[in-house]
Amino acid sequence: MNCPQLLLDNQLCFRLYTASRLITQAYTPFLEGLGLTYPQYLVMMVLWENDGQPVNDIAKRLVLETNTVTPLLKRMESAGLVERLRDAADGRKVMVRLTAAGKALKARAASVPEGLAAELAPCRSLSPESAPQVFRMLDEIIATLK
Repeated sequence: MNCPQLLLDNQLCFRLYTASRLITQAYTPFLEGLGLTYPQYLVMMVLWENDGQPVNDIAKRLVLETNTVTPLLKRMESAGLVERLRDAADGRKVMVRLTAAGKALKARAASVPEGLAAELAPCRSLSPESAPQVFRMLDEIIATLK
């Protein structure tokens, strides 16, 4: 029995999964020079936007569970990029702040988006003009699934 809905080529999920994996892979050479993994880079971007956040807020922003973010933050703390401190007002909360090294890394990371954009330049369907439309479509998918 032919079941077109079960063909891999007919699956949106497979295309999104593959694109995500390959984009993460494309970031690797840019991030290695910074000593970051892709998930660590995402955490750093969250903290560069707004330093001094609770672990729970970072996890929510990244659409991850806190038990996924916590070991990541521990490794980043060992690398000297962030510090984790108990909130003085609420001892159950762990606050995360950038260290001086973490703040300094921002200037070096500024070239990463440009580097990835250069990698994606041959992709005509993702131009600077079309990117906002692609972002809106992906944001709608994400919001629907949350």
